[in-house]
Amino acid sequence: MKTIRAVNDFVIKFANVNGTGSASANSLFVKALFRMGLPVSPKNIFPSNIQGLPTWYEVRVSEQGHLGRRGGVDIMLSINPQSMSEDILEVESGGYFIHDNTKPLDLRLMRRDIHIIGIPLTQLCNREFGDPRQRQLFKNVIYVGALAALLDMDFGVLTKLVADQFKGKEKLVAPNIHALELGHQYARDTYDCPLSIRVERRNLVGDNILISGNSALGLGAIYGGATMAAWYPITPSTSVVEAFEKYCKRMRIDPGSGQKNYAILQAEDELAAIGMVIGASWNGARAFTATSGPGISLMSEFLGLAYFAEIPTVLIDVQRAGPSTGMPTRTQQSDVLSCAYASHGDTKQVLLFPSTPRECFDMAVDAFDLAERLQTPIIILSDLDLGMNDNMSPPFTWDDSRQYDRGKVLSAEDLESLEDWGRYRDVDEDAICYRTYPGTHPSKGAFFTRGTSRNEEAVYTESGEAYERNMHRLMAKWETAKQHMPAPELIDAAEETGYGVIFFGTSAASSLEALEYLTAEGIYIDAMRVRAFPFNHEVEQFIDSHQQTFVIEQNRDSQLRTLLMAEFEFGPDKLKSVLCFDGTPISARNIRKQILLHLPGGNVTPLRRAVGSGERS
Repeated sequence: MKTIRAVNDFVIKFANVNGTGSASANSLFVKALFRMGLPVSPKNIFPSNIQGLPTWYEVRVSEQGHLGRRGGVDIMLSINPQSMSEDILEVESGGYFIHDNTKPLDLRLMRRDIHIIGIPLTQLCNREFGDPRQRQLFKNVIYVGALAALLDMDFGVLTKLVADQFKGKEKLVAPNIHALELGHQYARDTYDCPLSIRVERRNLVGDNILISGNSALGLGAIYGGATMAAWYPITPSTSVVEAFEKYCKRMRIDPGSGQKNYAILQAEDELAAIGMVIGASWNGARAFTATSGPGISLMSEFLGLAYFAEIPTVLIDVQRAGPSTGMPTRTQQSDVLSCAYASHGDTKQVLLFPSTPRECFDMAVDAFDLAERLQTPIIILSDLDLGMNDNMSPPFTWDDSRQYDRGKVLSAEDLESLEDWGRYRDVDEDAICYRTYPGTHPSKGAFFTRGTSRNEEAVYTESGEAYERNMHRLMAKWETAKQHMPAPELIDAAEETGYGVIFFGTSAASSLEALEYLTAEGIYIDAMRVRAFPFNHEVEQFIDSHQQTFVIEQNRDSQLRTLLMAEFEFGPDKLKSVLCFDGTPISARNIRKQILLHLPGGNVTPLRRAVGSGERS
């Protein structure tokens, strides 16, 4: 049998039962590799029930620093009998299938082109531990110990991690280390260790950290000056507000009185949540809400109010698979159009597309400045993959001299000096008007707002002329907004080419890896990562300068492509879709395959790791 041979370059997938404590053990495995100086990218694929259904945890180890999903599995550790027949089929030819052989493997599942490794996890646990719950939990720790031997991991790193994890609970340290040793010793006594797929210590991590996008967004909101959050719990965005609360308890407590300098409100529904945020923002607070697709649907009415009344509003959308309830614990990029044109009537909403935790932090900070500068909603479009998974990221930085941009706000002194002022009057010809906080002046300024048509002095009117003037100004403000958006990222191909590719958000890492595959095959494609909507002129130029541009996104309806065609009036032949919408992060192999189908010839040779060597075919 041929064998995959690789050092620090493989995909391992854990197949567990939800609710059995496997998440802690799998995280221990990832952190150990990270401490060994290896770039890692874990993906948690879990069901929406509490426990009992299959759950998977896929880990990419890449010495080259590829952090997107590759596609294919080199090592499958399958502990769940429910999914075993599917799990074994995912293993690449020449790879490894590891299972609990306390009971023999069903002969109908056997494959002759892969290596089968059995470890009697249940038997070892039953022999060493009497408590039923301990048996369940330590089964996971035992397989981590076995993997340490099979992959030649630094065992001392694992024991140090256990000691760190249970600091203050020292009585738990010894049994966890004992469980690691059980697996490690059994693997060494039974198999030739290490396997042909193994790890070696490197110094490739530097000062990078492992953090989820949702934690980064919560911390970014703190540094962005947010003092209020209102939300209704919904997967996968709830942990944004949980992170915000955690950081508030450390950074929003008055040192003198001990009082909280923040407010977090759980509303009765999503519509109420964004209503509270709009009210707080109207009164001068920096406030935000977090939700996912179903919440966006409910919040659309108030998003229209904030757009039309020009109230700064920050909304974080951690996208998931829809429509309706869809697959609430699976990832997609399927809220692009519903957010871009949120609410009825003629509306256009500003969108930010982070790709990494660092961008989650930075864009959360910038969102509050943009909302107040432009006096409009700012929607950050993350997704479950970025939001709920740990991602390797450069450490966040902060400039203590940075000043918040509160936009055009008039003080009481400003109002006293003005002979005439209109809340919706454009005096600087940038379509952004001056506003006041309620109560700034006892008799001047804006104390109330409404969602009905008004004139430049904020007086209600049904005059068609006044309504048209206001709508034209809002469209002109959209042009002003382009000047404040983060620029797209350009990646030029090594040789001149007539092909381009556009992607955004979490599609970035896999897209860049796919382009490396194509370059190795002599196919050169320029790339652009868009980071915001409205698109600036650079995006239009990029598309116009290529005979064909591929648009990579994770939804069924080509939503980013639709948005590009609507904004720039390109024809459908100019833009070709590369899509993934099965609820898992898009893979580099999938992207390569779809792009090749669009190119002349359209022949695709499956991209697999070459067996018997460290190379890929």
